[in-house]
Formats: sequence, structure tokens, C-alpha cells
Amino acid sequence: MDQKHLYINGEWVKASSYTPLYSPYNRSLITEVAEANAEETKQAITAAYEAKETMRAMPAHQRASILEKLASLLEQRSEEAAQLIALEGAKPIQAARTEIGRTVETYKFAAEEAKRIHGETIPLDASVSGEGRIAYTVKEPVGVVGAITPFNFPMNLVAHKVGPALAAGNTVVLKPAEQTPLSSFLLAELLQEAGLPAGALNVVTGDGKVVGDTIVTDERVKALSFTGSPGVGISIRSKAGLKKVTLELGSNSGLIIDRDTDIPAMIKRAVSGAFGNQGQVCISIQRIYVHQEIFEAFVAQFVEATRALKLGDPMNEDTDVSAMIAPKEQTRAIEWIEEAVSQGAEIAYGGTVENDLLLPTVLLRVHPEVRVACKEVFAPIVMINPVADMEEAIREVNRSDYGLQAGIYTQQLQTAFHAAEKLEVGGVIVNDIPSFRVDHMPYGGVKQSGIGREGIKYALEEMLETKLVVFKK
Repeated sequence: MDQKHLYINGEWVKASSYTPLYSPYNRSLITEVAEANAEETKQAITAAYEAKETMRAMPAHQRASILEKLASLLEQRSEEAAQLIALEGAKPIQAARTEIGRTVETYKFAAEEAKRIHGETIPLDASVSGEGRIAYTVKEPVGVVGAITPFNFPMNLVAHKVGPALAAGNTVVLKPAEQTPLSSFLLAELLQEAGLPAGALNVVTGDGKVVGDTIVTDERVKALSFTGSPGVGISIRSKAGLKKVTLELGSNSGLIIDRDTDIPAMIKRAVSGAFGNQGQVCISIQRIYVHQEIFEAFVAQFVEATRALKLGDPMNEDTDVSAMIAPKEQTRAIEWIEEAVSQGAEIAYGGTVENDLLLPTVLLRVHPEVRVACKEVFAPIVMINPVADMEEAIREVNRSDYGLQAGIYTQQLQTAFHAAEKLEVGGVIVNDIPSFRVDHMPYGGVKQSGIGREGIKYALEEMLETKLVVFKK
């Protein structure tokens, strides 16, 4: 069997040990993947550190050209990339193709932003002490960026870290999720073909406590970008010292449905936002608050649309929902459903396993303190509760410890503006679902949903240093 090695300093390097990688869908063996130890991880950091001056000296047009070439190469191999995502992560193939399309676009955005990095002039004579002086700022790369990424968008969330890091002239040590490393190996291959200098990207696979901690604590790494759970994010921040840190963490996104909502026009969109990628999306719809006047009608149509979803092999063209990333996660999801039911929730649909797949599950009238309501479920589960008015709905959304994105459907402009002001989240999506994201918008949350913003232009800020230059005339 072919083994997948570490990618260090432009070369494929054998590791001291390997671990089997299994398909989440049928548990078949895919390959064996390098399991890096701390010493091998430090080799990757050394390669990135030694390449940082090469990247720092590279002109903006050349960095942009490499990223443009990467986007083109990925587009040419888009079907291969989508198949990899479906194989290693059980993402239905149609959704995998959509991810690849977004990833191509993300690297194009990165190429464009590489040419827009600039400082500003400072009017020092606004101060009496500043007369006779000229000042300006320049933006410089931080050096080595550590990127730690999750399994659910294994190419696009990597792009949101690697893209801005390279655009800024940094080097990268990338640790992909243990379940989805294959797409990162493909990225390394494509960037090598695109002309990226050796050492500018290094891919190190293995256990998070070994590889991740080594990246986080190494003094040569000057910025960290992490997407994952709040617990791990808090741990990273506590260990990072004075590094720049961007954390994209979890959520249990809320959707508000006002009484004037055109239910048939939006119901399929809401169902897709709840169950896409098996609900394993940071901004997946987890909580829906519906005005009590239309609650029964909304639930009936939501359940009907959920029943129409097709479960099965992620490689099948018509599959909507497939396997969760690991059996233990499915077991946890079932336990959370049972807890909700024990506290009075009603199962409107699902709640059981068929052919080893958890059915998309719709829970009604869920107690706000059970885990499916107050934690991040990261599974094909959604709760729907009635509310008396929009004020109650806003209060219920804000009850969460998370605050990534929220959505509201309403035809009342005043209600929309009021929700935009009062919702305690990083993004408010009006007349669409909170799962909406395009790759150049500022994306990030408040509370336990993280710190900092992604979206190439915004991510760049945390990967650059500002230097002030003052001339006395």
C-alpha cells in the first residue's frame, strides 16, 4: 500500500511511524498516513523558518502569480480533489465539488489581495511636536505561520489560512485534521508545481497534542490560525505566548422565522443549512425559533423536505446526507438526542440509525438547557421552538455561549435592523440562513466562537506587522 509521507522543505519525507486512514462511510482502509513526532514537526518549522527570507523578498506580483497558478491547477484537477474530499471525509460528492469551486475562488482572492498590501502616510504635523517630519507605515510579513485546520472543509478552510499567509509573504507549517490529510497533500503537490519555493509550505500530519502543541509553542512560529473546538482554541491561546492568534471556533447557529415569512420559498434552503455535510459545519443551522402563528405550518413543511433527503454513499450523485466523521461522534449525537427527549423534546423526524447512518433529526420544543440547545451538536440534528414574538426569538438566540452567525427571515425592515443591532454574533444574515458564507467577506464570531476574522483581506491583517518610518526634514 502507498504511504502518505510528510511534506517538508519541498520534499516528501518518510516519518518514523504511520497510522491507517479509514473511510468514514464504510470503514474501508484508504491508505496509511505519516504520524509525525515532535522532532519531525520541528524539522518542518526549521524549513519554514529558513525559507522566510526568500518569501519576504519575493515581490508581490510573483506571490500573486503563484497563487493564480495554484487556482488554475486546482480547477484543472477539481474532480480529483472533490473525490478525495468525499473519500476521506464522507462529504457528499456534489457538496465536495462546491467546496472545490469555492477553494479555487478563495485562492484567486488571495492572489488579488497579495497586490493590495500597503501602509499609509501619517500627518505628524497634526501635533506640534511633529512639525517638520514625514511619516509612513509599511506592512511586513510576520515570518512563519502555523495553520491548524478541521475535517469539515479540508480544502477551503486550509485555503483561508494558506492563501493569506502566502499572499502576505509568509511561510506556513500546516497541520491538517487527522481524518482529512489527503487534500492537503494534494495542495502541497499543486503549490510545488505552481512554483512556490521549497520550505514555504510544509504539511505535517499526526496527533494534535504532539504536532499541534509543537507548532503552537515553538518561538519561531509568529502567528497561529486555528479552526476547531472552543476547548482546543482556548488551550492554544493559553500556550501561544505573544504570538498573533486567530481562532475560528464553534457555534450553534440560530435562525429566526418571523410570521410573515414565505415558508415554501425558503424551506429547502433551511433544510440544506441544517443537514448539509451531516450538520458538521460551524454555521450549520442548529436552533430555529419560529413565530407561534406559523409554527405548525413551518414544522410540517420542514419535516416534509427533510424526509426527501437521500442518505447513502458520498460518492453517489444523488446523496444528500452520508456518514458522520467517526462512529464515536454518531454515538455522542444519539446520546444528546436521548437527553433532549428525556427533558420533554418531541422527535418530529429521525432520531434513529439506518444502515449505519444517523437520520436527519428534527426535535421540537426543546428545553434550552439540554446539550442540543446550548452546545455545538455538529451532527444532523436541528431543534425548532415556537416564540411569541421577535424579541423572544432574539433573546433565545443570544442565550448561547456562542456567537458566530445568525439568520432572520422577516419582511419588516424595522425588525431586520433591530435584529442586526441586538443579535450577539459576528454576522447577521437577513432573509437567508446563518450558513451563508462567501470567501471574501469578514467571517468570525464573538463569545466562545473565537477571535479575529477570516476572509482573505481580513485574515491578512493578523499575518502582517506594521512598521512606522519617520523622516525629519
